[in-house]
Amino acid sequence: MSEGPAPKVVILGGGSAGWITACLLHQRWAGKGGSVTVVESTDIGIIGVGEGSTPQLKAFFDMLGIEEAEWMSACNATYKLGIRFSGWSELSGFESYFHPFPGPVDLHTEPAFIHSCALARRGFEVPAHPDDWFLAAALAAAGKSPHPEANFPFAPSYGYHFDAHSLGGFLREWATARGLVHMDRKVEEVELNDGGDVSALICSNGERVEGDFFIDCSGFRSMIAQEALGVEFLPFDENLFCDRAVVVPTPHEERFKPQTEAIAMAAGWRWSIPLTTRVGNGYVYASRYISDEDAEAELRAALGDPEGDARLLKMKVGRVYDSWHRNCLAVGLSQGFIEPLEATALHIVIATAVEFANAFEAGGYGSQNRDAFNASIAARYESIRDYIVAHYRLNRRNDTAFWRDNAANEKLSDPLKGIMTAWFRQRNMAEAISELRIGQAYPNLSWHCLFAGYGTFPEKKQPLPDAATDPEESLREVSRILEASIRNFPSNAMN
Repeated sequence: MSEGPAPKVVILGGGSAGWITACLLHQRWAGKGGSVTVVESTDIGIIGVGEGSTPQLKAFFDMLGIEEAEWMSACNATYKLGIRFSGWSELSGFESYFHPFPGPVDLHTEPAFIHSCALARRGFEVPAHPDDWFLAAALAAAGKSPHPEANFPFAPSYGYHFDAHSLGGFLREWATARGLVHMDRKVEEVELNDGGDVSALICSNGERVEGDFFIDCSGFRSMIAQEALGVEFLPFDENLFCDRAVVVPTPHEERFKPQTEAIAMAAGWRWSIPLTTRVGNGYVYASRYISDEDAEAELRAALGDPEGDARLLKMKVGRVYDSWHRNCLAVGLSQGFIEPLEATALHIVIATAVEFANAFEAGGYGSQNRDAFNASIAARYESIRDYIVAHYRLNRRNDTAFWRDNAANEKLSDPLKGIMTAWFRQRNMAEAISELRIGQAYPNLSWHCLFAGYGTFPEKKQPLPDAATDPEESLREVSRILEASIRNFPSNAMN
């Protein structure tokens, strides 16, 4: 620490966001004079449903030293190698595509895929569908585990599907067993001092919980950051139309693929997330295009009319202007929310907690590190938003007003306009991503998978010049690599 001991941190709210943040900060600061207290009311429910993660969640558990066998069974978790998008394009041959989490083997196949895409963007008749080029897609299609046999040294990158409510409970037990303080209280008021900083949380029983630094994990309400401190919220509704979700679970499937399904619907999309106890299903939709009742009916029809009650979730899509304001850090839903199309919610939580700890250790409460931190987190949100918006803007459907309006939407950020222009004008995408600073969250491979997965190539095809490198031969070599690789992976242990 550059400026004295670690702070006394008070976190308002539990759930996945609160307990992930608590665990990371407790691990960093418990031995440096700091403390972490989580104040949450068990009477207040959490948003959590069956959720998916990016590989960042594995990095989080690795940081804490928690083995998969310890937490996955407690959270009904399964493996996730990527996301299968279906119905976002109706172009023949591109009705679905798989967005992988890039891994070590992909370093050997990505260049050939990028080259093939470059030729397809020029109108040449070459194979450029992303499903054919990456190990994660092959493993998911074969229902394989992400853990190879001992003699194969290249494990793919992967995330998880899990029960969010159980994850929060597991982390609470793990943390409190290691000295983190948990208070089951309902907070009624946020007390500010004369200088405008937070001094204490006032509980319903009159108890004051004091601290040096406060972390707001109170959900969409954002009780500390937005309500008490007046931090500005920036909505994303101009280019992300979806603002609600209806959720209906279905029974556990005996065999499933280690992937999230993202399936286009009339006014949005639905997810399918396999857990060990059930399948989580939800329809993310725009309320200006469909009523809650019709959305539920559409989801139920797609699922075969399952029994059980549906849950309606209202989403506040956007971000706060500054995640760190005065002596408060907003994390999770109180900080911002982007619809769960790419499962980035916990990714941002973990990045926020780690970057905050680094910034605080570098400069305490100093504004220089705080400002740099806020700029970094804001850029991460903007980058993720742009990538999600691109899914809608580039859609190749024309069947409902929702999809037509998204395809015609010109309220896009300048970086997103720039990367779309770069693709269609056949620029080097890696250079464009770097220049536009649009790659904070999604690398060159991901942008190529999105554009290519929709088949956004010229309709008129021409034969490949004789002097050009033959992508067909490159694909045959990639296929040999993938076929040899997947033989080293057992069937998914969660099936």
